[in-house]
Amino acid sequence: MSHSCRFCSSPLRTVVADLGATPWSNSFLEPTEDAIAREKAFPLKVMVCSECLLVQTTETVPADEIFNADYHYLSSFSTSWLDHARRYAEKMTDRFGLGGTSQVVEVASNDGYLLQYFAANQIPVLGVEPAGNAAKIAESRNVPTQVAFFGRDTANELAGRGIRADLTAANNVLAHVPDIADFVSGFAILLKPDGVATFEFPHLLRLIEGIQFDTIYHEHYSYLSLVAVERIFAACGLKVFDVEELPTHGGSLRVYAQPMTGIRPETEELAKVRADEAKAGLSDMLTYVAFGERIAAVCGGFRAFLREARSEGKRVAAYGAAAKGNTFLNVCGVTSADIDFIVDRNNLKQGKLSPGSHIPIYEPSKLETAKPDYVVILPWNLTDEIVNAHAYIRAWGGRFVVAIPEVRII
Repeated sequence: MSHSCRFCSSPLRTVVADLGATPWSNSFLEPTEDAIAREKAFPLKVMVCSECLLVQTTETVPADEIFNADYHYLSSFSTSWLDHARRYAEKMTDRFGLGGTSQVVEVASNDGYLLQYFAANQIPVLGVEPAGNAAKIAESRNVPTQVAFFGRDTANELAGRGIRADLTAANNVLAHVPDIADFVSGFAILLKPDGVATFEFPHLLRLIEGIQFDTIYHEHYSYLSLVAVERIFAACGLKVFDVEELPTHGGSLRVYAQPMTGIRPETEELAKVRADEAKAGLSDMLTYVAFGERIAAVCGGFRAFLREARSEGKRVAAYGAAAKGNTFLNVCGVTSADIDFIVDRNNLKQGKLSPGSHIPIYEPSKLETAKPDYVVILPWNLTDEIVNAHAYIRAWGGRFVVAIPEVRII
């Protein structure tokens, strides 16, 4: 079957990763035979466009089926992410002189985790968020929120109501939109002439370097490099003038863009990341082919660890029913025969089964009663936070394990 690029419509010819068929990474199941029988799996294959260099999934699972009124991911469950959001608000307020007459709009504002910090300083805010349950929580935090998917139509509607932004934030959403051109064009409409749009997304360069194939899932339609983003933004009326490299999500970029008529000069950091990507071969199709070949080795190493643990009579649990963890478990072919249970702080996931692997999910206190020998950290980007919060597992000789880019026992 042939596929074409979701941005520029060129034919896609180069496979980056073929991860087989997996369920949606956030579609947790009730622990019933009926729910398991009804579970669906969808092809999870990623290709790269040789023209615009956008790395993308080949299947488009309807966004409204994933990000519905009962979406399970709430940003405020991670203390390190809240700290990241607070620092962002302080930095943007200082750098761009935001105050009581400014307007900050966040797209995919989730439960108000970020805008609450601007609102606390009396800076007018508006969230745009498709998940109704998250929007309700945001409203309770004094963050006005419009329940909608963002794109040209929503931007025109807001502009028509006199809402134009001095600053827009879009954190970890650029990868989640099936029509990236419509989405980015909305920011060009919504920004004031001297406004700034910031976008944060996991950096494709880090994904390739760290073999982070577990960050590939159906909800992530795109895997973004600076070179691809600059091409897409320019076609949609925005130009990039600065970029920061962030440690979040295994290595992210925060890209700063302005309308095409904007006069902010390009920074040295922007030149550096452009050069890093060129040196790493992100414009060369062979770089992407080589990545796919490294995934099998990671899965093989983890399965070997599980076999050895079982042969020694050790009990293995996991921490964090994160989307990346669900991709990892499914691609590696792991089930409840390999990992006894997963613990997670999010009460919406507790009492459910993980998609595909059907491992039961409990609250973190289950670790103290079950006393597993190994706890595999699935959201490896939060390893330090998780290890520090659960150091008590050492009391019974428990050890933490990270599996990407190779098995490491902590």
